[in-house]
Amino acid sequence: MHVSREELDNQAIEILKKYEGVKLTPKTRGEIPVQEMPTQAPMVRITNMNEVAEGYTENQVKAEALRCLQCKNEPCIQGCPVGINIPKFIAEAAKGEYSAANSVIKESSLLPSICGRVCPQESQCQKFCTVGKIKKDVNQAVAIGRIERFVADYSRENDCDVQPTIKAETGKKVAIIGSGPASVAAAADLRKEGHSVVMFEALHKAGGVLVYGIPEFRLPKKLVQHEINNLIAMGVELNLNYLVGKTRTIEKLMTTDGFDAVFVGAGAGLPKFMNIPGENLIGVFSANEFLTRSNLMKAYDQKDSLTPLWNCERAAIFGGGNVAMDAARTAKRLGAKEVTVIYRRSEEELPARKEEFEHAKEEGINFLLLHQPHEIIGNDKSHVTSVKVVTCELGEPDASGRRSPVEIPGTEQILAFDTVVVSIGNSSNPLIKQTTEGIETNKRGNFIVNEETLETTLPGVYAGGDIVLGAATVILAMGQGRKAAKAINKYLTK
Repeated sequence: MHVSREELDNQAIEILKKYEGVKLTPKTRGEIPVQEMPTQAPMVRITNMNEVAEGYTENQVKAEALRCLQCKNEPCIQGCPVGINIPKFIAEAAKGEYSAANSVIKESSLLPSICGRVCPQESQCQKFCTVGKIKKDVNQAVAIGRIERFVADYSRENDCDVQPTIKAETGKKVAIIGSGPASVAAAADLRKEGHSVVMFEALHKAGGVLVYGIPEFRLPKKLVQHEINNLIAMGVELNLNYLVGKTRTIEKLMTTDGFDAVFVGAGAGLPKFMNIPGENLIGVFSANEFLTRSNLMKAYDQKDSLTPLWNCERAAIFGGGNVAMDAARTAKRLGAKEVTVIYRRSEEELPARKEEFEHAKEEGINFLLLHQPHEIIGNDKSHVTSVKVVTCELGEPDASGRRSPVEIPGTEQILAFDTVVVSIGNSSNPLIKQTTEGIETNKRGNFIVNEETLETTLPGVYAGGDIVLGAATVILAMGQGRKAAKAINKYLTK
């Protein structure tokens, strides 16, 4: 049942009144219920591209912050890839000192308003939260990400977002390839050390996966632009429409253009397909293309956008991760009357965040679990008309630890669809590897790096994020960017 933001705010007010003047012990803090995130009503939000999660009210933030036990051993920090001092910023939020709370976060992360929205806190910082462990439910942990989002939004909206201090110029130049989370983190840390930093982005907008991959209803693009503007204000130079490997090679950047080091954060933008019959039919998209058309090119805005929009009635989404949820929910907003996610395992193995899965169900997305697509079928005009699927059962666990799907013979069926979006992951773009001698990759095309420094097999060239990890979270990519920046700084000061 949907609860309005006003109702949730009133509930938080009552909690604050109840505990005002009360000495808070671990027991009394444990009595305070976790604050629910206000959202647009499901049947309203599928008609627009506005953000689904509306954000905590100030009263909710204060009530949620009271739940933090301020543990001396700070277990939540060990779950944060960039090492944010979580208890400290929550303590500031509890006092209403939101700018101070944001400053604590900014010591470790340049993107709190983004990470507060899209990071899987339930498998990172909140996984280690003592409150969640006491209650034996990670969903009852302190809502760290939601508090982080509020204090970051507050600081931006009230013009109290503090810019980091830049050390004296060192005369050293670093090239950053890509402008996604890993690149942003690396660029910020290197610029703070006084190095000259130049970022090269292949597309016409900076932000990487944050702008082309994550829908507006999960991450408003104005927030990404705000963080890019912060980088520019720090003195980072940004070059758009610049495809390293084509416009310029890494070798030329270092030998001709005088860059002392290079960080490659180009992501994993090469979509994978299933190699089944019919994937070349009209109406079949990779999730990359489908989401880029909507997110980056704003195809959903048919009044002002010149990007062609594929009109679909019945869409099938192959896959079960966060990107599959994004594609399914986007298709719904683009006018599809029926959207079905086809996933070969059960709900228990579904890799998408629980919140995204629940939101998709609320919005009327269908889930055909334990089914594997076998063929995409088209008509005489090569347009998609249906998909042949086979039922699966779960066998023994595979290398990922999840139980392997086993197809059941004789269970094939044909289901009517006019659109298929394949969302089964991405590989690294091979362009840099192909144009750079000395860069070694693994069989998946990911760069091989020194685990301690993230230096590639080419001296002075470092890499991080999806191009090393494969598909990873925003915060994990940022953690790699910071790790590489630390090593690059050490390399430059030798």
